[in-house]
Amino acid sequence: MSTTLEPAAVPTPLAKKDFVSDQEVRWCPGCGDYAILNAVQQVFPDLGIPRENFVIVSGIGCSSRFPYYMNTYGFHSIHGRAPAVATGLKVVRPELSVWVATGDGDSLSIGGNHLIHAMRRNIDLKILMFNNRIYGLTKGQYSPTSEFGKKTKSSPFGSVDRPFNPISLALGAECTFVARSVDIYQAHLKETLRRAAAHRGTAFVEILQNCNIFNDGAFSGMTDKAGRDSHQIVLQAGQPLVFEGGRKAVRLNGLKPEIVEVTPGETDRLPVHDEQANSAWAYLLSRLVAPEFPTPIGVFRAVESETYDGAMNRQLQEATARLGPGDVGRLLGEGETWDVPEPGPAGRG
Repeated sequence: MSTTLEPAAVPTPLAKKDFVSDQEVRWCPGCGDYAILNAVQQVFPDLGIPRENFVIVSGIGCSSRFPYYMNTYGFHSIHGRAPAVATGLKVVRPELSVWVATGDGDSLSIGGNHLIHAMRRNIDLKILMFNNRIYGLTKGQYSPTSEFGKKTKSSPFGSVDRPFNPISLALGAECTFVARSVDIYQAHLKETLRRAAAHRGTAFVEILQNCNIFNDGAFSGMTDKAGRDSHQIVLQAGQPLVFEGGRKAVRLNGLKPEIVEVTPGETDRLPVHDEQANSAWAYLLSRLVAPEFPTPIGVFRAVESETYDGAMNRQLQEATARLGPGDVGRLLGEGETWDVPEPGPAGRG
């Protein structure tokens, strides 16, 4: 008697269409969120992760509609709490690929505390922060990243708030992967998303995103083709901080950055980008801000460190091996407990 073994089924490769939901995408025409959605839907099939293992968690805001438009599991949570919800999910289901879609208002105002602690703990989450420097869903109030003096419906004489620098904030929280990209730079954005997905730990990606209704042109100085080469630095590991087609560069004069013309003799003295250097280098890069300096885009920092979810699950396994499986009933009944007798007549014992 012979047995013929059937060949193992080969998984059908995933494509963008597999991640497109049946929901009508309802952002304002021309919104940068469309470009971000397109990039994510194109990158996910290439990650080698089963579709049922993806989860998108969001808070409140225009960006927070993201879970509806992805054909994955998703959770539209409450304002600012997406990192907390995502943390709980990742800890109990470490095999899942958990992504957070949030905006500058959602994550840096009411959600600021949750955001910094998710990064501090190095939970294996991928946090995409859509930064349009405005509150779009609530119709155009200034946000935590709006520039000083910004005139909006809630600041008609100009905002007197000092804006957050999201990259500096992430680095200050010791986030192990920190990057910046732009909604319309599809090739750069998709490569940045792939790098974030491959990172083991918290990956924070600030995506500069245009709100063409309430803050149109917020990043036009660096995205318009005419001035693009003069107003941005593309960070590349092992390469100097050059721009304008390599004709200019940023170098350090002591601890102070300055712009110099690149000459043959100058090239060897230019600092090169190191994603794994101490966080002080990445922080210095985060302080290169317009209009004094071109805006850096790319990976600022990428280092390996133990994840919170990994450490917690290892601790639980070690405790279980030493003490045996837990017993909730026994836990509730041990220690100082007492019985409350039934009340007697007229409420007296």
